[in-house]
Amino acid sequence: MTAPSSSSALPDPRDEAWGLTLAALGAAFFATKGIFVKLALADGLDPVTILTWRMILATPAFMVLGWMGFSARKRGRGRHAGETVEMRPVLLAAGVGILGYYGASYLDFAALAFISAQLNRLVLLTYPFMVLILGAILFRRKLAWQAVLAALIAYCGIAVIFTRDLAIEGENVLVGTLLVLGAAVTYALYQLFAKPAIDALGSQLFTGIAMSAAGAAVFTHFLSTHPITALAIDASTLMVLMALALLATVLPVFMIAAAIGRIGAERTAVFGNISPIVTIVLAVVILGEDFTLVHGLGTALVIFGILLFTRLTRHKPRPDNAAA
Repeated sequence: MTAPSSSSALPDPRDEAWGLTLAALGAAFFATKGIFVKLALADGLDPVTILTWRMILATPAFMVLGWMGFSARKRGRGRHAGETVEMRPVLLAAGVGILGYYGASYLDFAALAFISAQLNRLVLLTYPFMVLILGAILFRRKLAWQAVLAALIAYCGIAVIFTRDLAIEGENVLVGTLLVLGAAVTYALYQLFAKPAIDALGSQLFTGIAMSAAGAAVFTHFLSTHPITALAIDASTLMVLMALALLATVLPVFMIAAAIGRIGAERTAVFGNISPIVTIVLAVVILGEDFTLVHGLGTALVIFGILLFTRLTRHKPRPDNAAA
C-alpha cells in the first residue's frame, strides 16, 4: 500500500490490478447498503433501530482502526509521527462525525422508508455537487459553469425518475426524496469540514474518533426514543443487520482505503459510479422494485452528469471517505 521509493519507478502491475479490483468491489459493497436497510425495514424495524444496530456492530472495528492510528503516531511512524494530539481537531472530528455518520445516515435510512433503493442511491451519488455548491457559498470558492452544467444534467435524471415515481406512489416519494437530499447536503458539509481534522489527526485516528462520537449520538437518540428491549430481534433480521454493518460499511471502507493506497484517490473515486448499477440490479432481483425505460433514462443522465463532473474536476482531489 506504500508508494514506490523512487518517483521514476514503474507501478507493479499486480499491485495496480489489486487496487482496481478493490476499488470496484468497495464501490459494489457500498451499493448494497440500501438493499439491507430495505430488508430490515420490511422486517418491521424503524430507521433509528437499524442505525443503532449498524453502529453497535460497525463502530468497534473503526475504534480499532483509530487506535492503530494513535499507536503508530506514538511509536513514531507515519505522517504524524510523534506529534501531540491536540484537543481542537479531536473536537472537530467528533463534531463532523456526528454530522456525517449520525445526521446524514439517519436521514438516509429514514428516506428508504419512503422511496426506492434505486432513487435513494442516485440522489446520494450527487453529493459531490453539493460539496462544490456549498464550498462556493460558504468559502467563496470558484464555481465553474461546466460543473454546474454537469450537476444540472444529473439532477434532470433524478427529476425524470422522481416525476414518474411521484405520479404512481404519491407524496411518499416527495418526503423520501427531500430526506435523502438532506442526507446528501449533510454529508457534503461533513466532507467540507472534515479535511482540517483529517490533516491534523490522520485518517485512521480521525475515523476512530468520528465514528465513536457518531455512535454515542446514535445511542443517545435510540435510548431517548425507544426502550432498550427494542433491540431484541430475531436471528434472520440480525443476519441482515450484520450484513449492513460488515458487508456494506466496514468491509468497503477498508477496501476503498486499500485501493487508494494502490491506485490513488482519483482513480478509486471513479469506481463509485458503478454503485447505482449494482443497486439497481439488486433492488430489482432482491426487492422486486420496478425498472422501466424512465428509470433507465434517468439513471443514464445521472451517471453521465457524474462522469462529466469527474472529468471536469479530475485535477482536484475527490473526497475519499466512506459515504454515509
